[in-house]
Amino acid sequence: MQSLIRQFIHRLIPPVPETVRDEFAILSATRLQSQSRALFLAMFLTIPFVLYASSVGAEPWIRYGMPLAMGSCCLIGFLSLIKDRNASGSPDLARKFIAEATFFSAAICGLVSIWCVLSYVHAPEDMKLFYPFTLAMGSLTTIYTLATIRLAAILNIIIGIMPITIILLLSRDPLAWSAAASLIMVTTFLYRLITQQNDQFIHMLLLQNDMSKLAHTDPLTGLFNRRVLAENLARQINEQDVERTFSVALVDLDGFKPVNDQFGHAVGDQLLVEVAKRLRKACGDNGIVARMGGDEFAVLLSPDSAISDTACADHLLAALVPPCVVQDHVIRVRASVGIATWPLDGTTANSLLESADRQLYAVKNYTAKAKVFASKNAEKVRTTSG
Repeated sequence: MQSLIRQFIHRLIPPVPETVRDEFAILSATRLQSQSRALFLAMFLTIPFVLYASSVGAEPWIRYGMPLAMGSCCLIGFLSLIKDRNASGSPDLARKFIAEATFFSAAICGLVSIWCVLSYVHAPEDMKLFYPFTLAMGSLTTIYTLATIRLAAILNIIIGIMPITIILLLSRDPLAWSAAASLIMVTTFLYRLITQQNDQFIHMLLLQNDMSKLAHTDPLTGLFNRRVLAENLARQINEQDVERTFSVALVDLDGFKPVNDQFGHAVGDQLLVEVAKRLRKACGDNGIVARMGGDEFAVLLSPDSAISDTACADHLLAALVPPCVVQDHVIRVRASVGIATWPLDGTTANSLLESADRQLYAVKNYTAKAKVFASKNAEKVRTTSG
């Protein structure tokens, strides 16, 4: 039974995907905040007409007390929204505003629903349908305003529309039955519209999220791309002072092309993914890792990094020492690292990257010369032995 209830609730109020939950909360709060002012003002301005048309047969607290209470609530709601509540300032503020709006709207809706039912019961026959009509206009407008907050919209349907609809259906008046049928059809249509609108908002946010990822991440490794690295590097430069240095390191794999030639590009791609994981793990919370393109990566260390400038290259290279197993192939990864430190090696993002790039290729050239020297020595040894 509990499982069926959970499934029903899940279908009625499906959860927002976690990847866009914060954005959806901000969007809902912003939309609600902008529309609620007009709604509260409109409802407050209708109170004089409600007082004028109140059921003569009802008690004074029903005729005058409840409409005045409704007007006071609307005025309070309007005044509270005159100043910017900054509901879109953060996801937490947005969720708080949504929770307050859900409770407040349900409370007002309950008050209006009770007034409508009591007024309908005490009204003369020729005036009875005025109250369901008045309630329907206000409730349906409120429900539409709460469209992005599905729970609040459903509560307003249950509290505002259902009681008077049931009373109309239980009456013996064909006009009341017709009014009830109209309420059911309009409410069903509106709920369907709300559902579609919610789905469209979520789909739009998911699409924006995917586009943002494509714009800021490398599709193969999931690392940040060159653009994000440059933005973070520029931001870090603007926020620092000369007493707090930081470093950027460029990492270039040695002998990556032979891996592609020998094992194929699929193995080469998986090797890049594994290298990306190791660099991200080695960096941890000390900075960010980005793929610059091909087999070149970059690591931007924060000023608070526990990894020192001098130990950075050894720390990154140590992460690549264990061999990688890709599709049953054991591949040993070698790399060269070039490091630049702000402000010693450059005071701008471009100058730092250029300095790191020069050091990187200096290291690669030194390594290449060392290999040639070692190869010549080995050849001499073989010749002497022969």
